[in-house]
Amino acid sequence: MQKPIFLCAINNVQSGSCPEDCRFCAQSARYRAPIERYGFKSPEQVLAEARRAVANGAIGYCLVTAGKGLDDAKTETLARLASALRREFPDLGIIACCGTAEMEQLRHLKAHGVTSYNHNLETSREFYPTICTTHDWEERYATCEAVHAAGLALCCGGILGLGESATDRQSLLESIASLRPASVPLNFYIPNPALPIKERTVDLPEALAAIRMMRTLLGEAPRLMVAGGREQLFGGKEREMFDAGADAIVIGDYLTTPGEAPDRDRRTIEALGYTIARSCDGR
Repeated sequence: MQKPIFLCAINNVQSGSCPEDCRFCAQSARYRAPIERYGFKSPEQVLAEARRAVANGAIGYCLVTAGKGLDDAKTETLARLASALRREFPDLGIIACCGTAEMEQLRHLKAHGVTSYNHNLETSREFYPTICTTHDWEERYATCEAVHAAGLALCCGGILGLGESATDRQSLLESIASLRPASVPLNFYIPNPALPIKERTVDLPEALAAIRMMRTLLGEAPRLMVAGGREQLFGGKEREMFDAGADAIVIGDYLTTPGEAPDRDRRTIEALGYTIARSCDGR
């Protein structure tokens, strides 16, 4: 029996002006990418956008902030947003994606309604210094371990097509699996002329092979999501993507790039004979 497809939406609640030098990220202030930059959205705006996402079928909702990681002020702002979401949506999976974090900060978010924390390894330990020099891969891995210690579900993935080798790709996927995540978002690089990485270096067969490998390493239970770059790589090839092992997608827009219209995604999923999950436990 086919697993229902899980729909997740993301909200870039604080955008741009990050001082880190991640070569794949349009939110790095170093590259002056032409994106919208703003401080925290108001709770009212976040709630209004969450209502639209839920109406479109999202049962996971991810609050994303720019910057290296959490500090006390950012943690408290996110806690207030999560509390407001939890009051209105008691069954919504609330995810925070806010960079490196300490266990006490993560526990505070959990106490205010966050159910999962997303922190991606991005690429292999060996290749990471090629794409970022302002913080190291080990710090990212340690945050993922802190997520477990805080009692939150771990969402951990990466980006493929940054110029890494096939060996790097396998190393990344094995490192993700070693963290025992509850869900894994695989992103496929979307080139931006402002960024140092000028092209995506993974094609459709390689992307499908990565999904199959990730599913094999994870086993059946963890959720395997195709996120950024899905439209560019898998448009019209969604059946192949799901057959390879994906069982979740991001609907709507991404952090700095537009996504597919959610109603079109729903129609595509249903036309392929899949059902759409109605709750976070997969039913």
